[in-house]
Amino acid sequence: MNPITSDALPAADFDAVHIGLVSISDRASSGVYADEGLPALRDWLASALRNSMRFTERLVPDERETIAQTLRELVDEAGCDLVLTTGGTGPAVRDVTPEATIDVADKLMPGFGEEMRRISLHFVPTAILSRQVAAIRRSTLIINLPGQPKSIRETLEGVRDAQGQVTVRGVFTAVPYCIDLIGGPYMETNPEVCAAFRPKSAQRRPR
Repeated sequence: MNPITSDALPAADFDAVHIGLVSISDRASSGVYADEGLPALRDWLASALRNSMRFTERLVPDERETIAQTLRELVDEAGCDLVLTTGGTGPAVRDVTPEATIDVADKLMPGFGEEMRRISLHFVPTAILSRQVAAIRRSTLIINLPGQPKSIRETLEGVRDAQGQVTVRGVFTAVPYCIDLIGGPYMETNPEVCAAFRPKSAQRRPR
């Protein structure tokens, strides 16, 4: 495993958020090529969230127990509020990220995987081969994302028309309220990138 911790620019008016990022790839973790998943996740979150963020990052091979242990560590020891994984969600023999996520789950959140596949089908017919899942462990939301940077952005941000207007919302729209419900920090998004949805009764002003 390759541990990395970094801090984004502070945003003092909002709750601080600790986010775990996990890129899963045999070849990237062994140095065959540079990992693209962690930078893609970090860059998108930096554009989408207004909170101050602390990232704890891991680059691991496609090994079920290694992935599961990494998720346990990020939740149970590091105390991440949100964990995003990228890679290992297809039908190939070595693609075991969903199984590892299920291994550590207290609750499954099937709507995330269903919606990610629906979004991706706007771009590629092979989206039906994706097996992403999402789960809650303790008070942390874990979401499996695709392996390609472009697909990561599309599933998080949604489908846009030729004028750049969102026609199908991305899955991150539901993430802040989900984290509210499981006792995490109040997350504020940049509406130009991803407009989070909360019922009026759950909205609050920044501190």
